[in-house]
Amino acid sequence: MPHRLRFGVAYDFRNPPGSGRANAQLYAEILEQIALADRLGFDLVWVSEHHFVDDGYLPAFAPVAGAIAACTSRIRISTDVALLPFHHPLRLAEDLAVLDNLSGGRMELGVGMGYASHEFDAFGIPRAQRVSRTEEAVAILRQAWSSEPVRFRGKRFQFDGVNVYPKPVQPGGIPLWMAAQSEPGGARAGELEMNLLPQGTRAGTIEPWARALAARGKDPRDFRIGIIRPWLVTDDRERDWPPIRAGEVYKRDLYREWAASSRERVPDFADPARIPQTWITGDADHVEREIRKFVGEHGFTDLVTWAAPPGVSPSHTNASLEKFARDVMPLFA
Repeated sequence: MPHRLRFGVAYDFRNPPGSGRANAQLYAEILEQIALADRLGFDLVWVSEHHFVDDGYLPAFAPVAGAIAACTSRIRISTDVALLPFHHPLRLAEDLAVLDNLSGGRMELGVGMGYASHEFDAFGIPRAQRVSRTEEAVAILRQAWSSEPVRFRGKRFQFDGVNVYPKPVQPGGIPLWMAAQSEPGGARAGELEMNLLPQGTRAGTIEPWARALAARGKDPRDFRIGIIRPWLVTDDRERDWPPIRAGEVYKRDLYREWAASSRERVPDFADPARIPQTWITGDADHVEREIRKFVGEHGFTDLVTWAAPPGVSPSHTNASLEKFARDVMPLFA
């Protein structure tokens, strides 16, 4: 049976210097908006993770997830993405299991390997270990949430019969997702039998993921594929778009700076083969048509918007979320 398309909101909690808004105020406004999204019927809220950034880029997703669980009743809570090399897998397993109990079984976890050199340097972790740390942590998380003790021997972690409690509410443990920007990343997500968060081209992410799943006897249609493809439902683009555009330029510039310092290849966002993650902006009819075309082309099961780009007050997008929930979401039910 095809998956129902789920819609959500994403946050990185970035507060550019000079914004005039205290971090505590931004946190309160975002939580208020997440509670609104929960009431409006959105399915998902995703939060991110980065470290040592002067704009307060969210470094600790677990306490925020707990706060979200406390102010909502139905929306599912996940990460896009948690940087797995920086987490001890047993401690992360405990944190997520507690959060799953607090939220009544609403936690998911999207993971990535990280790339920013300043983060690896600060934590004292060689970037060369990011693949092994990520793969081993996935295996350990799954063992920790099973009924058996964790018994593991790897390059980075060794455990001999550690029992992790409590267990998650969700049978089989918390759903896991992996971000992929390249063919090795897509194949890795499939080999580990994880849901997919692709960034890049379809041929370089979704297709190798699907092939790897099929090689393991798994049907890719039994898994989920999610992406941040933001939208703004508005009848006055000239009024509503400029603050968001400024926030997107701010994000792009910092990303390019990090990629250059980390010797990562900067993606060509204009590449026509790339899965687009640009904003869809217009009235409800336009947004609905573009989403339907986008989802149909790539097979996404989960679609999420940025609800508060850097420097943009969450209240600026409340009307868009309300219009989307009223005029667009029901058309996909």
